[in-house]
Amino acid sequence: MDVESGIPPTTAGKQSKITRLNATVAKSRVGKHFKLNERNTTFTTELRAGTATFLTMAYILAVNASIISDSGGTCSVSDCVPLCSDPTVSPANCNNNNNNNPNLRLLIPDESCKFDPVNPGYAACLEKTRKDLIVATASSSLIGCMIMGLFANLPLALAPGMGMNAYFAYTVVGFHGSGNLSYQSALAAIFIEGLIFLFISVIGFRAKLAKLVPKPVRISSSAGIGLFLAFIGLQNNQGVGLVGYSSSTLVTLAACPRSSRASVAPVITSLNGTVSLLPGGTVSGDILCLHGRMESPTFWLGVVGFIIISYCLVKNVKGAMIYGIVFVTAVSWFRNTSVTVFPNTVAGNSAYKYFKKVVDVHKIESTAGALSFKSIGKGYFWEALVTFLYVDILDTTGTLYSMARFAGFTDVNGDFEGQYFAFISDASAIVVGSLLGTSPVTTYIESSTGIREGGRTGLTALTAAGYFLLAFFFTPLLASIPAWAVGPPLILVGVLMMRSVVEVEWDDMRQAIPAFMTLILMPLTYSIAYGLIGGIGTYVVLHLWDWSEEFLRKFGIIKGERTINVINAAHGDGGLKSTTDV
Repeated sequence: MDVESGIPPTTAGKQSKITRLNATVAKSRVGKHFKLNERNTTFTTELRAGTATFLTMAYILAVNASIISDSGGTCSVSDCVPLCSDPTVSPANCNNNNNNNPNLRLLIPDESCKFDPVNPGYAACLEKTRKDLIVATASSSLIGCMIMGLFANLPLALAPGMGMNAYFAYTVVGFHGSGNLSYQSALAAIFIEGLIFLFISVIGFRAKLAKLVPKPVRISSSAGIGLFLAFIGLQNNQGVGLVGYSSSTLVTLAACPRSSRASVAPVITSLNGTVSLLPGGTVSGDILCLHGRMESPTFWLGVVGFIIISYCLVKNVKGAMIYGIVFVTAVSWFRNTSVTVFPNTVAGNSAYKYFKKVVDVHKIESTAGALSFKSIGKGYFWEALVTFLYVDILDTTGTLYSMARFAGFTDVNGDFEGQYFAFISDASAIVVGSLLGTSPVTTYIESSTGIREGGRTGLTALTAAGYFLLAFFFTPLLASIPAWAVGPPLILVGVLMMRSVVEVEWDDMRQAIPAFMTLILMPLTYSIAYGLIGGIGTYVVLHLWDWSEEFLRKFGIIKGERTINVINAAHGDGGLKSTTDV
């Protein structure tokens, strides 16, 4: 044992090697560029911080691909294959003259082929799209982290944002392309939004623009997005399956096995009693639970994953999200079980064959460069663009400032070193992400875990970028993560995003009502845009009288000072003591 330090020789030797490594790097051009000594950090500390950051946000690789592939991507009716009128007969034999049944005929695919029961051709296209999106997510995250690390020199990691991906998939494009814009047009909207974002970042107008949004809406929007994500994570098709459809109450308790579910469709009954599908109506996924509630094996496996992640979050364990996903996914990889992700079907066998490759560099086939500007003249296009821009301004600006404050970088004015390039890095990553086929890229709040580990420079972001690079080689594994493994982290991300509601002034109804409308409308209308519109609209209506009064006084149309409310603090109940016109 070393008598002076009291450290065993083996440990002391190891410490000495690490110390020498840190000292060498600190004195090198790399260390000076990243200001390791100035920011009181070391090379190994930055590596550890980058690892912690990646572990807490690695779930985005599977989650983002699952959410955006629900939009259908570039898949269309043309990818559907003709099927025989008798499901037991293969399409190749359907028109065979040797068949005993002369009524057999090939069914030409229409729009319904994209919905349950999903056409095999369309399902195969969706699987390819999901693989593309895993690579697109890793690529955009890699590039975003590199730009942030090299130019802004901040310990912040970037990836496609949760919330914006849900808005992209379920509101703008719609489930399997049932929305107002195509996948290609939505990417074009993000591309233009990214360029606008980059421009206002370059001229330094970004922070000022964010302050124009009403405070209660600004505060509550992140919590509303959290509720929206949790709602997605609770559903059948995208999550654990606890919430299902009810014809009388819209939503109800579900979690029944897949064999006990049914699809629903909008129908109309004519005067003669004939029931037919509404024009333009589409058949839903298997969202109606017929019986067997709370008996789904995959639901209970998802519950175990939820408990694992929750316990890790309670104990402050790094990589909490990834541990739950890994456990549930690993159990689901065993075949011939009630929770397998590889059932004994054509699709299941194909997925299992790809899974067995383990290592495979998947080449993006359809999502990269898929932008289309055909819908640029439509109102829906600009509605989506403005919403993307607004949420990006709020989300990223708030995250950047909160992370800088957490790391101790901010000055008395709230500014911090590298903020100019941090804004430009974020905007540039949005443009790159749209070109690769994914939703807006943003700075991640999970960067706080790396900062907590001591990360203070761009080396933390570059370390996370290195891990995203490794993810390229394991696409078969990432593509085999089931929905019931993705649901729990979606729900718990919603929990983490709820913290902002404590900043709302709930005693002031002019603040509380717009905040609540923003919160409640996002999940219940299944739209982030409608939530923001509802919150801002309510805020404007509630303040219209005050603004009118102030305007009239300014031009001397009415006299005196504006009416003020004097709160009776002695009562402690917020009641009015008096109302006086001063």
